[in-house]
Amino acid sequence: MSDPVASKSGFLCMYMKNHPDTLVAYVKYFGKVEGNVLTAGMSSIDSKGMTLVYNLKSGQSNTTRVSFDPPLSGYEEVKPRLLSMKAEAQEGLGMLKAPQITTFQIPRTTAITGIALFAYFYFLSPPPPDTTFLSIPVTTMDAFFSPAHAFRNATGLGLSFRTTCTILCAIHGAETLYTWSLCRQYVKSAIVTAAYVGCTMIFGYPMWTDLKRRVQQKRIESVMKVE
Repeated sequence: MSDPVASKSGFLCMYMKNHPDTLVAYVKYFGKVEGNVLTAGMSSIDSKGMTLVYNLKSGQSNTTRVSFDPPLSGYEEVKPRLLSMKAEAQEGLGMLKAPQITTFQIPRTTAITGIALFAYFYFLSPPPPDTTFLSIPVTTMDAFFSPAHAFRNATGLGLSFRTTCTILCAIHGAETLYTWSLCRQYVKSAIVTAAYVGCTMIFGYPMWTDLKRRVQQKRIESVMKVE
């Protein structure tokens, strides 16, 4: 199967000649090229990355390969990815202010995550029979969890409630630290930061992935305003 981006490489390379500053930013930031980069050009591009040619003030010329992470799935992703990378490069080089998130929002995927967590705890980590909780009668607890106990007895699957909580806290704890690091960069409000950190501890990856998506959207908007 032919590469949908490589087939239009010639057109894209010609188009990017009109954006020399962007190409220089790609070379310096993503290519990690040190020194005074005078000019840069795109010699080829495909779904996995782009090859850039650059010239230094010293007169040296060279090439660097910048990979796309993740790879592009189609030609329609080229423009938004290049714009996002431009904003990231300019931000990293101090040419553009980091985007600021001022509001908190809960992504829709948290509902799916909440249902999945409930189902996991219910079927794989139910409390043992004859357990009371918050003064709920034993008979009521046993009746509620009887399908879960039947499932575990039939399949042999499951972990203890304490083990499941330990694993979940470890995973969500790491994700919470990552969310906090993102908030330190892109969220200035203490209330919004606390909301993102707290919800990540409960729901996990949907929170920080949505925060990253919002940051990327802000980056692209800032680049579009400049252009």
